Amino acid sequence: MNLHAIRAIYSFELARWFRTLTQSILAPVISTSLYFVVFGSAIGSHMNAISGVSYGAFIVPGLMMLSVLTQSLSNASFGIYMPKWAGTIYELLSAPVSWIEAVIGYVGGAATKSILLGLIILGTARLFVPFQIVHPFWMAAFLVLTALTFSLFGFIIGIWADGFEKLQIVPLLVVTPLTFLGGSFYSIAMLPPIWRKITLFNPVLYLVSGFRWSFYGVSDVGVGVSLGMTLAFMCACLGVIWWIFRTGYRLRT
Repeated sequence: MNLHAIRAIYSFELARWFRTLTQSILAPVISTSLYFVVFGSAIGSHMNAISGVSYGAFIVPGLMMLSVLTQSLSNASFGIYMPKWAGTIYELLSAPVSWIEAVIGYVGGAATKSILLGLIILGTARLFVPFQIVHPFWMAAFLVLTALTFSLFGFIIGIWADGFEKLQIVPLLVVTPLTFLGGSFYSIAMLPPIWRKITLFNPVLYLVSGFRWSFYGVSDVGVGVSLGMTLAFMCACLGVIWWIFRTGYRLRT
């Protein structure tokens, strides 16, 4: 294992992140705080509790997942796309660095940034709504697994994209709508039966549900199912990345 290469890529990605703190930290924290003010304080104070949890506290895990998912995708996709765009990807491909080491460096950097952002948002949420974390270990586990999984997915998007506009297509048109429709702001038990069944095909539902269970011990689906779906998606992303480096798809052209 080339630890020097992993450390170099990882350090470079973190350094790039610290140069854009306004975009990477301040913007998502402000936007999430507005959600807490509008939905948590203003609207939430007039809504009934959901499964014994106040509405303001109920949406905290969902808003954290929304930020972690989008930032994981953005950080990882942009991190691998820039070397492609600048042409420096060939230096990486010709260096004595395996695909596993490259993925650990890029994905590890993107996941670290998303986890730190999630923790900052968690601390910010405490300023607006009171909440508790019943299972702190599982909260951290779901946070790390989600950040890693969607950083892997973002890595795939960054390799697939052949222009800056394509970097935003999947996050804006697919992931963000799925997150909003995956129980971030409501319990699927509130939906009509037909829509409840349709929502079960939304993979983000299992992430949000498992993460919310770690906070309050309540969930829309079993926590084992949520964990299994997350791990299955991670393995699928790893399989795709292995195939990309094996075939050179959009790396050598």
